Amino acid sequence: MLGECDLVLYDRLVSPEILAHARAGAELIYVGKHEGEQEQTQGQIFALILHHAAAGKHIARLKGGDPLVFGRGGEEWALAVEHGIEFELIPGVSSALAVPGLAGIPLTYRRLSQAFAVITGHCGEGRSREWERYALVDTLVILMGVSNRAGIAQALIEAGRPADDPVAFIHRGTLREESVVEGTLADVAAGRIEVKNPAIFVIGPVVTQRQSLKRNI
Repeated sequence: MLGECDLVLYDRLVSPEILAHARAGAELIYVGKHEGEQEQTQGQIFALILHHAAAGKHIARLKGGDPLVFGRGGEEWALAVEHGIEFELIPGVSSALAVPGLAGIPLTYRRLSQAFAVITGHCGEGRSREWERYALVDTLVILMGVSNRAGIAQALIEAGRPADDPVAFIHRGTLREESVVEGTLADVAAGRIEVKNPAIFVIGPVVTQRQSLKRNI
């Protein structure tokens, strides 16, 4: 599909190897979001889609992972519908599912986890009342949660999550420089876990499986 497009609007986590599939002569525009500028950038993306679609261009809106998992793909889809722009969705593999697995952490596992939830780390900025609904879910996968990790961990503990629950942060998952930091929810709440963005925050007993499963990765 990239080989057929006139214009590619791409996000921060899209690799050069993927962009290389764009056809020769296609215009590539970076529209990745930065902390504190999300709404402004999203408005610019809407404007670019409308402007270039009106000019008759074939546009690829290229996101990392799955466009409908915290990628605001649904909002861009709705924009296309509202303005009569023909649209095709190409599903992706969310990092929330792929990255823990490739790091040796299965999100469900018999006797350990029968359910999981994928949550944005911006949810309530770590306030307890916002996290009570998730405290009893076996496995939690938190995206965009690095900055608020201590508040999130404290809120979950206050909501009834065990303080000794295992956690893992997977930094730059699937890449050569991938690193994994493990600890407990109490470690995170106390500020004892050092990690940088981008990283996926996994909480729950399934994290303990990594020690045996990672040997074969």
